[in-house]
Amino acid sequence: MIRSILMVSTGTLASRLLGFARDAMVAALLGAGAVADAFLVAFQLVNVIRRLLTEGALNAALIPAWSRINATEGPEAAAAFAGRVLCTIGAAVLVAALVIGLAMPMVIALVAPGFIGEPMLQLAVEHARLMLPYLAFAGPVTVMMGLYNAQGRFALTAFSPLLFNGALIAVMTLLLVFPQAATTAAMVMAATVGIAGFLQLSMLLLRQHSGRLAAPLRLSLDGQMRGFLRKALPGMVASSGPQLLIVGAAIIASSMPSAVSWLYFANRLIELPLGIVGTAMGTVLIPELTRAARDDDHALMTHAQSRGIELAIGLTLPATLGLIVLSYPIVRLLFEHGAFTARDTVATAQAMIWLAFALPAHVLIKALSPAFFARENTHAPLTATMIGLVVAIVAAYGLGASFGASGIAAAIALAAWSSAIVLMVQGGRSFGWAIDADAKRRLPIIVLAAAVMGGLLWLLAQVTPGADHKLAQAMLLALQIVAGLAIYAAPLVLTGALRWRDIRASLKKPAT
Repeated sequence: MIRSILMVSTGTLASRLLGFARDAMVAALLGAGAVADAFLVAFQLVNVIRRLLTEGALNAALIPAWSRINATEGPEAAAAFAGRVLCTIGAAVLVAALVIGLAMPMVIALVAPGFIGEPMLQLAVEHARLMLPYLAFAGPVTVMMGLYNAQGRFALTAFSPLLFNGALIAVMTLLLVFPQAATTAAMVMAATVGIAGFLQLSMLLLRQHSGRLAAPLRLSLDGQMRGFLRKALPGMVASSGPQLLIVGAAIIASSMPSAVSWLYFANRLIELPLGIVGTAMGTVLIPELTRAARDDDHALMTHAQSRGIELAIGLTLPATLGLIVLSYPIVRLLFEHGAFTARDTVATAQAMIWLAFALPAHVLIKALSPAFFARENTHAPLTATMIGLVVAIVAAYGLGASFGASGIAAAIALAAWSSAIVLMVQGGRSFGWAIDADAKRRLPIIVLAAAVMGGLLWLLAQVTPGADHKLAQAMLLALQIVAGLAIYAAPLVLTGALRWRDIRASLKKPAT
């Protein structure tokens, strides 16, 4: 399981690093003004809809359903079911994209009411419409990714997002070499999103030549398909909690100049550890726990839950503290160039500190939700997500009015922890949470090591001199990060919580 998680994490890390390069180019081309706000509202809207489908969300319902049919009725019945899902989801997403495109002025007005009566509204509508073709391609791609995950083949899921960021980076490189007005650059970038979707669909078609994983293709709304959709839709929404919270925050932030951009760039930094840990665990844990639930294997269920929680806490806590302590130098290095000013750096770093407090809650939800999804219970995670969304909007109104973008970021953190607590309570009542003896021994050590790292890293940051040159900034930041990792790893190794032989064993390919 650890080997699979690391494979998905590697692909996600590569995609997120390309995403940083993409966002740095967006900041240089558009800055944090009106054009950037319009583009980023449209991009976040399309991105949330995309993530309702991708990044493991559809796995929540597809993998348990496919695995059950494959085990009870055989591979041929499972392939026929997959063909119906592929065709039906693809057609539904295409129709949804057309309807959203027609209603886009109303949609943008709902998600960014501060744009009403401003030129930004029309800009955001135009950008979003140019991006929508991506969604039509994302539907069938996502179904195939879920089917490969169900078979334990994670490479496509891990590395196909590279095409999305790679296409945008290529186009933005040309825009930097041949400068255009900000409005023109934003339009070209929006159109490229649709092209990126076509590239991912092309990969899907090439992969389909290797077998009959989903055949025959047939549009269907029979009883089996309706049951699948009843479980899939709540799971898709529940798996997109972090993105929905950002959209909820954008509703409030749209009335504040540049706040949408500051929150977007701050959140992009939070999504690096969230994507690496959260998405990987959601992708791998669901098949693992589904097999355990199907076989009524409580030992395997406890083992999978324990390793998932250990990874969630062990990777997220140091990342959270590092992002809080190093918020300003990170934002300054990555985004302060071109149209992105020093004032934007300060505001983005302040928002990032509060968003970092939400990171452990987001990853905890990603670690706990698969236990529900494996039992084909998608309604409990949905309830937790919707409670968090309501908390985010209500809290953002009050905190945003007093503290601006930072207050909205704090509201997101409060909402994320609300969702996590609701999910933990529901899980305790439904089936109970169990972790093994190894997890009980290692978790306190992990928490203590992270706390020591955070304190010493803060002291180091206070005595580290500033630098004006980008190369010097990068070197100083790299030294601080390496020092933080060494401080964190030392107690784990000395206490035996982290042993190299266990790491080597977990990376070995299991026998077949």
